[in-house]
Amino acid sequence: MRLKLTILVVIFSVLPLIGCVSDEANRCYLKHRLAPRNVKEVQVLSEAPQKEYTVIADLQAKNASVRYLRERAAQIGADAVIVVPVGGNYSKDEVWAGKDRESKSYDRLLGTAIIYNDEK
Repeated sequence: MRLKLTILVVIFSVLPLIGCVSDEANRCYLKHRLAPRNVKEVQVLSEAPQKEYTVIADLQAKNASVRYLRERAAQIGADAVIVVPVGGNYSKDEVWAGKDRESKSYDRLLGTAIIYNDEK
């Protein structure tokens, strides 16, 4: 009995440390690989930048964090990742998304990994 309890405690202690990212899909568009970047060098954007860029990959994952998409973008050599939250909860009583009390909820992140044209 004590062994079973110990095993359960270990399992439930380790589970939160394991990422809960699921349903991940990534598509890279370059014909050659770029060198990975330091994650701190990858910008996180909420909209397309003003300067010219090239899309190098589309990233998406359910239950992911912005940090996770930034790390994935760094692995493929992106200068930045444009992150858009989608999905989530909504209130049936409120039809205008901006005024919906659930509008800040999401369950999936979409990321567009880019490189700046003037830097590559």
